[in-house]
Amino acid sequence: MLFALICTDKPDGLPIRKEKRPEHLAYLKSLGGALKFAGPFTQDDGETMNGSLVVVEADSLQSARAIADGDPFAKAGVFATVEIRPWKWTINNPDET
Repeated sequence: MLFALICTDKPDGLPIRKEKRPEHLAYLKSLGGALKFAGPFTQDDGETMNGSLVVVEADSLQSARAIADGDPFAKAGVFATVEIRPWKWTINNPDET
């Protein structure tokens, strides 16, 4: 089952985000095939990062929560909120071609 991790940064999270970004990217890469896609939300300038969207495949909500909790951004306190929602990839799903 797919889960969308919708992460919103704390207002003062950008310096920590920048510092921990290499660890965050390495963590996401370590998820292998469980990671479907990921990327930052940005402010209107299209550059300043202020959150993350991560879609993972997991057996349960608890497993998806464990993935979210293992993220170096989460451990460092970058996020104000992390919403985890089951998600169905309907349009442009590469597994459905």
